[in-house]
Amino acid sequence: MSVSVRVIPCLDVDAGRVVKGVNFANLRDAGDPVELARKYDAEGADELTFLDVSASSGNRETTYDVVRRTAEQVFIPLTVGGGVRSADDVDRLLRAGADKVGVNTAAIARPELLSEIADRFGSQVLVLSVDARRVTGDVRTESGYEVTTHGGRQGTGIDAVEWAIRAAELGAGEILLNSMDADGTYDGFDLEMFAAVRSRVSVPLIASGGASSAADFTAAAKAGADAVLAASVFHFGRLTIGEVKDAMAADGIVVRETAR
Repeated sequence: MSVSVRVIPCLDVDAGRVVKGVNFANLRDAGDPVELARKYDAEGADELTFLDVSASSGNRETTYDVVRRTAEQVFIPLTVGGGVRSADDVDRLLRAGADKVGVNTAAIARPELLSEIADRFGSQVLVLSVDARRVTGDVRTESGYEVTTHGGRQGTGIDAVEWAIRAAELGAGEILLNSMDADGTYDGFDLEMFAAVRSRVSVPLIASGGASSAADFTAAAKAGADAVLAASVFHFGRLTIGEVKDAMAADGIVVRETAR
């Protein structure tokens, strides 16, 4: 039996509200996270991803509250990321109702954090979020892509493909690969970047950044995505979960049925 490709709406949460911009800038309000989560659950989303985009310590309790309230309302897995710096942070998010936890900047600074989380909670809990972009200027990497931090504003010079390989070895159970060049642009997923990572790692990969049409989701699935993630197209009514799944199914991709 083929494993179905998951469709995942992403909720970028800032101070308790969902926001969305282009290349992580010019953010605009997209609604209440609990209401949107309930809507996407009813539409047939397979999972939900929450990213705390401000991730300040002062905002952390707001995030826990949003996770708690959402977990009470929906019955699909929740992945929560943003500002996770320790295994204890993971513990608190899991207790608040998260099923999986995304880690990004803290793992770049201290890669052993990945193995600490995986050893304590299991790899199935750990999602490495990789914000990657094509290298420019004097920066050079073997793959042509580098890992960024701070919402894509700061380059690290770390090869995105090599980082994905190392993270999988350290215990990441899944990798969320987000194209910072495509994020919020409606230009489609960066399939070249995705293929570069897919050819080197075997853990599940989530394609993210740039989705505009149902055909974009299909293309990512055909490129080997285990899941496809998007925000703007869902938040602002361009597409529904059902429309995406119908298009994928029509192209021979196995998806979970949505409620009608």
